[in-house]
Amino acid sequence: MTDALDGVRDHYRATGLTGRLKAALTVLGPEDQPLTPQQLVALDQFHTRGFAATAELAELAGITADMSVLDVGSGVGGPARLIAATCGCHVTGIDLSEAFVDAARYLTRRTGLSEQVSFHAASALELPFDGSHFDAVLLQHVAMNISGRARLYREIGRVLKPGGRFATFDIVANGGEPYYPVPWARTPSTSFLLTADATREVIEQAGFRTLVWQDDAEAAKAWFAQLRASGPPPSPNLGVVMGPDFAQLSANLARSLMEGRLGIFTGVFEAASAKTHVQPERQ
Repeated sequence: MTDALDGVRDHYRATGLTGRLKAALTVLGPEDQPLTPQQLVALDQFHTRGFAATAELAELAGITADMSVLDVGSGVGGPARLIAATCGCHVTGIDLSEAFVDAARYLTRRTGLSEQVSFHAASALELPFDGSHFDAVLLQHVAMNISGRARLYREIGRVLKPGGRFATFDIVANGGEPYYPVPWARTPSTSFLLTADATREVIEQAGFRTLVWQDDAEAAKAWFAQLRASGPPPSPNLGVVMGPDFAQLSANLARSLMEGRLGIFTGVFEAASAKTHVQPERQ
């Protein structure tokens, strides 16, 4: 488990990221000029279908202003800021990459959302929160990097309040291996894909009840086709965060989806109304 986590951490190391973001954002105005979350969507939404997928997931999860939300694998904070700005709720993000957390805090200050949104460097397998702490937990394009799925979903269930919502939007195995490198892994050593059915089974075994389960592969394919038709991406974009080869990583993901090697699903689950805490095993 430690070797896998180290490999994932190395993939997202992003040395000097905050400095690169500061330089890239000069095209939007001086450092002291406030930005809106919508101005950042080209560089802070790490998942297929971008901000539209985040907005849809928040709606399906029923997120409202009075809720406390956890975003697991929050990246540079785009979904957390978008949900806070549109729903009025408080959002906490955790990410394994300290560089991403530093960048997320910087971008959140630039958007004036620091009172609503906070970030911490932590593992999804050891969430630094008391049990029954959050009303909702979001997980978007993260589980592919985690080998200990049962432990991941149990830990999410631990920090959710009884009856809380767990909403996930993730890539799954379908008909073969993806073409590497892809955005979450440059080699198979840090890619831990399950099928959609296996993913749902593990989540339900962790004590969740399924509320929403939908196949989003066709919507993702249409989104990638629209991106290709639109020409070069706007600047700044995710290349600032993930490096100059991000276009190739994204193209390999699109090809893998188009050929049916991968799938994408959305699921919303309800935490058990009464829970007995089980200490996750150390792996």
